[in-house]
Amino acid sequence: MGDETSASMRIIREPTIYVLGRQLIDQAELDRFLSDHGVSWQTDTDVAAEVLCETAGRVCYMSFARPRPGGNSVYLGHIKEVGHGSVLEHAVWNFLFTGVSRSLTHELVRHRSGFGYSQLSQRYVDESIAEYVEPDVIANDPELHQIWSEAVSRCHEAYMLLAEKLQAKFTDELDRTARRKAARQAARSVLPNATETKIFVTANARAIRHFLEQRGARAAETEIRKLANSLLRVMQREAPNLFNDYREVPLPDGTFEIVTDFRKV
Repeated sequence: MGDETSASMRIIREPTIYVLGRQLIDQAELDRFLSDHGVSWQTDTDVAAEVLCETAGRVCYMSFARPRPGGNSVYLGHIKEVGHGSVLEHAVWNFLFTGVSRSLTHELVRHRSGFGYSQLSQRYVDESIAEYVEPDVIANDPELHQIWSEAVSRCHEAYMLLAEKLQAKFTDELDRTARRKAARQAARSVLPNATETKIFVTANARAIRHFLEQRGARAAETEIRKLANSLLRVMQREAPNLFNDYREVPLPDGTFEIVTDFRKV
């Protein structure tokens, strides 16, 4: 079943990931460093994140002069094999996740090391025209879908009614902006965990790997496992030499478990 839309409520079943930022290399500065230390070195990848991780690793041993054959792919493969994960912390991306529920972000923000977050505020953003994320196990069963839809609709209607009445209640106490904020922050208490949210995420490669392994596991909650799989596919396009060791293994519920031979790098 796809997304469903009504006049004031939209149902979403898949997350969307926007890659809003990635690093660039200042090649002149890298060349200046190499020249200052009497070495000449050039990697075979054009991906800035992969160049930075390799550079960081080579700085640890000053191994620029006589690199082993195989290029960046082999070098980063060895990094993952020996667990020298600290050099992966130098590769950073900026994402915007949408089409995810508040339930999911409650779990997502537990990933603190190597992550930064900025999330949509229900105190300031009107949820009168709202979106909700329906679990697949409910969406695929007509009876369960009906029960879920009716419950969410009731919550949505209650939110709109409360927001309207609260704004009227605060008429004599607050200015217009403060009145809206006060009404929304109280009315949001009836919104369910299924309410869609948007969250800006900044993370480094090592932290992303940890997220993929934790939330891509078969024991993980289904919605966040779907997000982990979507993120893995993005990262394998963004930086294949950093993420090409991961494989997706089908699970009975139609999602995929994420596995690798190099866990906890």
